Amino acid sequence: MLVHSRTGRWAARVTFAVLFVPLFALPLLVIVAASFSTHWSGALPSGPTTAHYAAAVRGESLRALTTSLVTAVTASLIALTVGTWAALAGAALGRKGKRVLDALFMLPVAVPSVVVGLAVLVAYSQPPVLLNGTRWIVILAHTVLVTAFAHQSVSAAIERLDPMYEQAAAGLGARPSYVLLRVRLPLLLPSLNAAAGLCFALSMGELSATMMLYPPDWTPLPVLVFTATDRGSLFTGSALAVVLMAATLLVLLAVSRIRNRASFR
Repeated sequence: MLVHSRTGRWAARVTFAVLFVPLFALPLLVIVAASFSTHWSGALPSGPTTAHYAAAVRGESLRALTTSLVTAVTASLIALTVGTWAALAGAALGRKGKRVLDALFMLPVAVPSVVVGLAVLVAYSQPPVLLNGTRWIVILAHTVLVTAFAHQSVSAAIERLDPMYEQAAAGLGARPSYVLLRVRLPLLLPSLNAAAGLCFALSMGELSATMMLYPPDWTPLPVLVFTATDRGSLFTGSALAVVLMAATLLVLLAVSRIRNRASFR
């Protein structure tokens, strides 16, 4: 911390606690409490039970969790590949070319995600590319929504790279492909891991565009959370939300461990 006095440090901690707990931690804690409850008693849920989790980890809920994981992993990998390629291309094109690419990739996040969902639905509901009613239209929409974050993360990392490493490798006779695969990409690995984690988390929680596109046999977990709460099943929806949070956090922790190892290579 940049506060050097004991009083200042305590003041900073208290301020952080006062801001963090009611704005971020308390709503999540209430959701967790509701997932173990059967009814509301006053301001807080009560009636301890684990029955909601028994339903949240089997049957339709388990299939929805698997759907969310497959969608998020696939969309993240595609977004990371496309975003990294575009960031490398933008760095080679110069300032004007980079601005054009940045604008193109930021366009989907500059509009509401429901607009992106409608655009994908209209664009891919007719031949020659007919994806409507398949899982691929959901994966495509998630990819479009998260690619911008991968592109921006990798672009920022490229700007911070020291060109001396690449120049040294090229001066020793390394081919451009060797410099890219053995010098540049390894230096970008921590940023690539961070971008992958961000894309995965965003895809796991995406709802607006998904509601417009998902077919009955490819229902992600956020859709089940929404439909459960919309029907009034608040406690079941809370249990599904906790399962979604836990699965996302576990994957992000695994990505974080990989990123930490890459940072100290």
